[in-house]
Amino acid sequence: MKTDDKRFKQAHKEAWIGVGLVLFNFLWWYGFAYGLGSRPAKQYHYIFGMPSWFFYSCIAGYIVVTALVIFIVKFFFKDIPFDDEEEDKP
Repeated sequence: MKTDDKRFKQAHKEAWIGVGLVLFNFLWWYGFAYGLGSRPAKQYHYIFGMPSWFFYSCIAGYIVVTALVIFIVKFFFKDIPFDDEEEDKP
């Protein structure tokens, strides 16, 4: 296995992007769920009949993270071959 192979560098880059997306998703969810949801229930604001903390953490968070994943995959991830480069050479 070559460590200077461009495919491995791209795979590591994409893996770190994936970790970043997971952390962003968790922080978004945690921030809205516990930030807005830590008040007494009588002080909740409602959006479409749902508490605002639930709407922003689960519904809006899902939409934002899904759009972010689509954007990241489209513009930052690359299609790389799995074949060894040396096998293609005669």
